[in-house]
Amino acid sequence: MAADRLLGRPAKPDWEAFRDCILRKGTPRRVHNIELQIDQEMQDAVVRRFGLDNGIGAADPFRAEKQQLALHRFLGYDYMRVDLERFDYPLPSRTAADTAGLTRTAGRDFREQGRGPITSWEELERYPWPDPDRASTRAFEWYETNLPDDMCLIAGHCHVAELLSWLMGYDTLCYALADQPDLVRAIAAKVHDITVRQMRRFLQFSRVKAVWGSDDMGFRTGLLMSPRDTRELVLCAHQRAAAMAHEAGRLYILHSCGNLVDIRDDLIDDVRIDGRHSWEDVIEPITDAKLTWGRRTAVLGGIDMDFLCRASEQEIRARVRRTAEICMPGGGWCLGTGNTAANYVPVDSFLAMIDEGRRIA
Repeated sequence: MAADRLLGRPAKPDWEAFRDCILRKGTPRRVHNIELQIDQEMQDAVVRRFGLDNGIGAADPFRAEKQQLALHRFLGYDYMRVDLERFDYPLPSRTAADTAGLTRTAGRDFREQGRGPITSWEELERYPWPDPDRASTRAFEWYETNLPDDMCLIAGHCHVAELLSWLMGYDTLCYALADQPDLVRAIAAKVHDITVRQMRRFLQFSRVKAVWGSDDMGFRTGLLMSPRDTRELVLCAHQRAAAMAHEAGRLYILHSCGNLVDIRDDLIDDVRIDGRHSWEDVIEPITDAKLTWGRRTAVLGGIDMDFLCRASEQEIRARVRRTAEICMPGGGWCLGTGNTAANYVPVDSFLAMIDEGRRIA
């Protein structure tokens, strides 16, 4: 794809219009973009192709922030994603060679499925829990001062279901739900407390206008835990986080992979999410979701990952047009991939999706 084709119709950021679109306050004047994240390898490829780091010194302590800001403005995003630094749950993982087109030289990490670091009360007591109050807000502080007025911050993300499976190991968690339910509840309570403290740190910054709740709860045909366990152990934490966001006048967006139909009403009516992100054609195409989920909350992204990896430029452009025709009226939809701008997505395919969205009046 030639550079001038992408640059032919620039999109000026407008975070207020972006927010109104998510809140379904009428059909937006243009297509707004959204991604849970853009993999670093994808970011680097686009920055190199278009020289977006020109003028940013190699030794600049905020080089990463300046480069990401240049990239997001170039692509037409209305926001920057930001998170706490030096805040991690110590978790075991395995590393495998990365076979993606934009190869991750350090390899790709996978969480341990069988046994995590907490499988007993003794291990619960010994676990080195992260402290949100000691985490760094360096990036938040820089953006508070340097982010252009037409952009906002989206903070996050808040994991709950994922942390239960990572901390115990998914296999262990499934047995523990029957054999050691009190231990599972104790781990969940600790995660809930940390989540609330994360939210307090996010919401102290005025440029933060939304928070991502990022928590994969399902797979292709259903939930990873029963609806009852999901409500008791997971949704209550998201409900608290969403209430905190709403009380502060911010949005709460949920990213969750999988088939969530069994808790759809819970997420919309009880958690009160402002939008759901992560859609897969084999579960529910975004154009169908607009008629189910989209009647009561925003449906975000939705250009299927497998499709984006395999389709031609012409097919991608046609799909973006067709999706916009169905999902854009009334608001409540932003253009993006079905999950993330991953390093295995061809760069030209990602750019074709962005570019076609710009061409829709």
